[in-house]
Amino acid sequence: MVSQASLANAIRVLAMDAVQAANSGHPGAPMGMAEIAVALWNRHLRHNPADPKWPNRDRFVLSNGHSSMLLYALLHLTGYDLPLDELKRFRQLHSKTPGHPEYGHTAGVETTTGPLGQGIGNIVGFALAEKLLAAEFNREGFPIVDHYNYAFMGDGCMMEGISHEVCSLAGTWKLAKIIAFYDDNGISIDGHVEGWFTDDTPGRFEAYGWNVIRDVDGHDIDAVDRAIVAAKSQSKKPTLICCKTIIGKGSPNKAGTHDVHGAPLGKDEIAATRAALGITEGEFEISAEVRAGWNSRDAGAKLQADWQALFDAYRKAHPALAAEFERRTKGDLNSEFTARTAEILQDIAAKGEVIATRKSSQNAIQALAPLMPEFVGGSADLAGSNLTLWKGCRSVRPEAMAEGGNYIHYGVREFGMAVVMNGMLLHGGLRPFGGTFLMFSEYARNAIRMAALMRINPIYVFSHDSVGVGEDGPTHQPIEQTATLRMMPNLDVWRPCDSVETFVAWQIAIEHRNTPTALILTRQNLPHQPRDAGQIAAIRNGGYVLKEAVGALKAVIIATGSEVGLAVAAQQSLAAKGIAVRVVSMPSSFVFDQQDAGYRDAVLPRGVPRVAVEAGVTGYWRQYVGLEGAVVGIDRFGECGPANQVFDFLGITAAKVAEAVEGVIAG
Repeated sequence: MVSQASLANAIRVLAMDAVQAANSGHPGAPMGMAEIAVALWNRHLRHNPADPKWPNRDRFVLSNGHSSMLLYALLHLTGYDLPLDELKRFRQLHSKTPGHPEYGHTAGVETTTGPLGQGIGNIVGFALAEKLLAAEFNREGFPIVDHYNYAFMGDGCMMEGISHEVCSLAGTWKLAKIIAFYDDNGISIDGHVEGWFTDDTPGRFEAYGWNVIRDVDGHDIDAVDRAIVAAKSQSKKPTLICCKTIIGKGSPNKAGTHDVHGAPLGKDEIAATRAALGITEGEFEISAEVRAGWNSRDAGAKLQADWQALFDAYRKAHPALAAEFERRTKGDLNSEFTARTAEILQDIAAKGEVIATRKSSQNAIQALAPLMPEFVGGSADLAGSNLTLWKGCRSVRPEAMAEGGNYIHYGVREFGMAVVMNGMLLHGGLRPFGGTFLMFSEYARNAIRMAALMRINPIYVFSHDSVGVGEDGPTHQPIEQTATLRMMPNLDVWRPCDSVETFVAWQIAIEHRNTPTALILTRQNLPHQPRDAGQIAAIRNGGYVLKEAVGALKAVIIATGSEVGLAVAAQQSLAAKGIAVRVVSMPSSFVFDQQDAGYRDAVLPRGVPRVAVEAGVTGYWRQYVGLEGAVVGIDRFGECGPANQVFDFLGITAAKVAEAVEGVIAG
């Protein structure tokens, strides 16, 4: 039988050889955490390398994603579709082993990690999803949703503020299916951490309400194993296992130093390490015996087969629940969604309400929630302002987590909310949306970027979208946020002008499978814009002709959100002067840009002067109006005062729009 030390050393060999071959990477943490990995992956982790998407697998996240070779070594050795040649191409262009793990790129990678702390946040989302889905689908004798959620964390994860937000939530929610391992090696890139990190980390997690297992020897596989067993023996709290380790364990001259954190060992030190560990195999060589000791394909196939037998029996006993579980797991939309939304949209258009788009959004949620049982809404302590609650939603309550729910009060944790939403989506079976003020999208921005990068589809409800916030003043008045969100690749940003556009925005956000959506919504009431059926259908193109020019076309006004009303008023005042202009509403430039050139040219005819108006920075709109066009916007921070006075003071008025149009026509 292969020794446990040999299993750990296989990780060390692959990590140091791959980093050396790339002349880039982080060998220290993989070498230091090798025994922890053996204890978890070889003795406890329930997974099937042949089917990385098996619904009831345990989830594992490498939150300290710079140590990616640890994960790649584990995936390779246990039998995932990650051949040795890919490890030899570590960090190379188009390899399956990029510098940090990437979701959707490498089989077995559950989430993209690298920005430290977000991985543990994703695990909180995984565990919350597991708990909510178990409450919804499990029945007596049929625990079809029942898995653990594991994370490896380093000092960097602990130092990042996001770990506070998400780990506090995990303790409040009593997510006992989380077992996290803290690699306490005392080293970061700059050196020994006592100069900048002296927190009582175990005490901090105990204060959050976690079960903390202290002072585990991270190089004693049996000790780590006992800690995992102890963590599983209780069902009230998430667990943090604090493992004392030596970074770069096995390296005679670099172990325990920052020299092994983020740089290759060097060929001489690798040779010395092999000698010190008694390894006789050459570069990238793993013995057949060690490979057999790591291979998890047979065990994984049996685990999944046993679960499938349970699910087949569940299907016979609860056919409707089983069908719904399968639909949700696949991410397919309810058939009623398509059937009903057209009718709902017609009703909204017929009502023609003059309301804020945040209220339009709430009305859309209320109409869509019966068609979207997978909805899990929420807000970062602003539910009454974002209007993300709906009649019939059930709040997730810490004292009654087993009862489930579909609305989450995240507290003042915008970043944490977005990170947890990502985790719920990656888990599967739920469709989260979360709200805050647009200004506070800044706190959540890196998690939004990660969602866009991973091509997953959360929905962000960002209300209070402009200087229309008014008396709260410039600290709360977003100026550049909408534009900078639009600049993020693969993020669909919608800024609707009324209830009709808002509902269409929600429809498209739900239909997106690989794209997150940001809904940019007003605090103030906006006028309803009448449209014919063709115009309503054209909203789905992202930009369309809302008001056609009467007479020979002289200019085009492009507007979004609250400024569409100003554009329409400007069109009317210009018409009185005999100047015919077209008003184009462009709620989503992301979608508009995906239309064919013929459509785009039909909406924005070439050679016709253009003016854009939006209560925010002007630079974004130059790609649509050109240098010869004009943009009515705000290139400074806002002012405190009643909203209408602030708009007037900053020049966001119909008169200014009309003046800009006359200016571009005059040349």
